Amino acid sequence: MEKLIMVMAFVGSVLALLFALATAFKVLKFPEGTDRMKKISASIRKGANAYLGRQYRIVSVFFIVMFAILGAMAWAKLLTPFVPFAFLTGGFFSGLSGFIGMKVATAANARTANGCQESLDRGLRAAFSAGSVMGFTVVGLGLLDIAIWFSLLKFVFKLAPADITSAMLTFGMGASSMALFARVGGGIFTKAADVGADLVGKVEVGIPEDDPRNPAVIADNVGDNVGDVAGMGADLYESYVGSIISASALGVSAAAAIGVSDALKFMALPMLIASIGVICSIVGTFLVHTKEGASQKQLLSALSRGTNFAAVVIALVSWPLVSRILGAEHWKVYFAILGGLVSGVLIGQSTEYFTSASYKPTKDLAATSETGTATIIIGGLSVGMLSTLVPILIVAVCVMLAYCVSGGQTQPAMGLYGIALAAVGMLSTLGITLATDAYGPVADNAGGIAEMAGLDASVRERTDALDSLGNTTAATGKGFAIGSAALTALALMASYIDKVNALPGGAEKLSNLAINNPTVLIGLFIGACLPFVFAALTMKSVGRAAQSVVQEVRRQFREIKGLMNFEAEADYARCVDLCTRSSLREMVLPTVVAIIVPIVVGLILGPTGVVGMLAGATASGFLMAVFMSNSGGAWDNAKKYIESGKFGGKGSDNHKAAVVGDTVGDPFKDTSGPSINILIKLLSMVSIVFAALVVKVGLL
Repeated sequence: MEKLIMVMAFVGSVLALLFALATAFKVLKFPEGTDRMKKISASIRKGANAYLGRQYRIVSVFFIVMFAILGAMAWAKLLTPFVPFAFLTGGFFSGLSGFIGMKVATAANARTANGCQESLDRGLRAAFSAGSVMGFTVVGLGLLDIAIWFSLLKFVFKLAPADITSAMLTFGMGASSMALFARVGGGIFTKAADVGADLVGKVEVGIPEDDPRNPAVIADNVGDNVGDVAGMGADLYESYVGSIISASALGVSAAAAIGVSDALKFMALPMLIASIGVICSIVGTFLVHTKEGASQKQLLSALSRGTNFAAVVIALVSWPLVSRILGAEHWKVYFAILGGLVSGVLIGQSTEYFTSASYKPTKDLAATSETGTATIIIGGLSVGMLSTLVPILIVAVCVMLAYCVSGGQTQPAMGLYGIALAAVGMLSTLGITLATDAYGPVADNAGGIAEMAGLDASVRERTDALDSLGNTTAATGKGFAIGSAALTALALMASYIDKVNALPGGAEKLSNLAINNPTVLIGLFIGACLPFVFAALTMKSVGRAAQSVVQEVRRQFREIKGLMNFEAEADYARCVDLCTRSSLREMVLPTVVAIIVPIVVGLILGPTGVVGMLAGATASGFLMAVFMSNSGGAWDNAKKYIESGKFGGKGSDNHKAAVVGDTVGDPFKDTSGPSINILIKLLSMVSIVFAALVVKVGLL
């Protein structure tokens, strides 16, 4: 069994990485277009590389400090000696996933714009291929990290399954930390630039989006790559490996609880499902294509064709896999995996309904612009709040189904294993699901390049069609990521309880988890508050950074003579540098808060307080993340719906109101919302890593 795990994990990772490499070469074969297009693309690429270089230097200091802290804890016998190194590899591969995706995305933007000069399908293929590199790099590096650590711990250090999963679980903390830095920093960068470009360029000066006269336009396009590509890649790498390892850890616990001697069978299943998901996703990518003049629904159908195919095949293959690996007595576990797959699809459809301009909520939101800015903001908030109902019900049903079909009524450990497998099922087709998400920023950049390079209006129409679809797939991807984060966080909470119970004196400290226990209740309130505080910190950071960009853009319009008449060129580099410095300065506090709070809560309230905190943060964080992401997506697509000619079209008062609504929604959907799903998992990861310290020296 151990050889099967190792071989399948390596095969899955190699297939994913080879496919990503082949697709990257395919993207680079597309022509870039005119010299002007090449120059603009090079400026975006230069800005993105400079930002990530500076970000990684700052983050490396954090990782060195944390490595020293974890090393000291390992020396004090509070952790195994593998944990500090697992922490580093998790962070390294998470950052590498985002970096590779960003490099290909910045190479594909001009190629997508040039492809749109030929046809809509050509542009879609270029952008989707770039997104595929991102998706398959994430799953490939994730499985590679897992395979390397499993091989070392099993065959070199000869550890038992429980010790293997305990050590491997902690590299999720490194991945989560890197993901949070990437998401918050990139999110602040992109939204500061976007807000500055929109408020001054569109609203105050009245020039089109991505107009080359706008000094923040290059920074805006850079932000799409460092936030929505590099940040998203690091984020979903962390979700992917976290779900697999937490399911494997709970599988080992479940095997022990029901008296199964071969725990490796339960440990192997999530890794094998992930490996097979790679193959299904690769085949699904070949089904994505469209025709000229396709509507938004037809474009969305083109992408859905690939993702749905992958989901159906993995659902069919998982049945014999579960029966073969776990045996006939545990065949019902299959329905937990199927529940996760179906839940992911349903959450995506719910998000699409509330954010796509093809459906009533966003069309009605666009109509509220008739009465001004205030009503469109009120409408967007209500759409986001209402949109939380369906996902929470889907996740609730999925959790109950997974728990019950896995035998949780009689064997709670098996029920928790089922919940973790549901998260693995939801993320099993991440390769193609992430491709449909990552393609959006490439299409957005392509539209900017088409505008700045002065291409024919028909090209911008095609890039706008792809961009509008990208907003929907991005919102769908965020909903998918948030749903999987909720399931993974539940699994990690169970792993934390197992970890504490296994420590000397831990079971005694964790004996009372009743809601009327004051420490549980206090922890619950603290945890429920954390996503609100975190969202406030990140939104305030966007506001501060955006203020500096707005002032700089106004200064350039005021002081650069001939800028409005195309007789002078804006100082793009100044805005890029301003966004870089602001975002890197602002990203530190939210991330440090996420790491310190669970340690402090544990040292004061003990393990019961930590469990309460994790429960509160998971519940409120899930709702807050869905609300913010969907509000922002609805505002963005309402604006684009008006720009398509409805309610007065571009330049009308309705359009100006929609631009303000979209500006409010920018930090909702691209900074705070997607960062919260990392927050709820990082809290669990930190709690697991510091569990021994909390049990040994905690006050309660």
